[in-house]
Amino acid sequence: MRKLIRYTMTLSTILLVAACNLNMVYSHYEHVPTKGWERNDTISFDVSPLEISGNYQEKVGLRITGEYPFMGLTLIVDQTAVKSGRNYRDTLNCKLIDHNGNVKGQGVSHYQYEFKLATIPLEAEDSLHITIRHDMKREMLPGITDIGVTLIRQ
Repeated sequence: MRKLIRYTMTLSTILLVAACNLNMVYSHYEHVPTKGWERNDTISFDVSPLEISGNYQEKVGLRITGEYPFMGLTLIVDQTAVKSGRNYRDTLNCKLIDHNGNVKGQGVSHYQYEFKLATIPLEAEDSLHITIRHDMKREMLPGITDIGVTLIRQ
């Protein structure tokens, strides 16, 4: 009987977590070199062709360590919807630390952030090629460990 209850609880938890992410169509992180992220290094993501037309919310994820020397980060995000041929360019200003010095991300020695980028219309069979680069004055940015992209159907 206990085994059955434990099995039912585990299955219910898995189904609940899966149901929360039904509209997520893409989520992936790319690692940044440990020596630092150079200005000319572009991080690329390729989203497979979509099954359903609609509006898609995009988010950029960021993981940093305490070695990151600034309160913010400016990112340039270029996107190409391959089937429809649409191009998008966004500048994302990421505030990592507030004016009181409080970290806005989640974590202790490594911090994770998520920033809304845009909601874009995409057609069925569209695939996306996304590139992200930093637009900071410093050539090499230490302390950034991963950059990610999430795409959620609205």
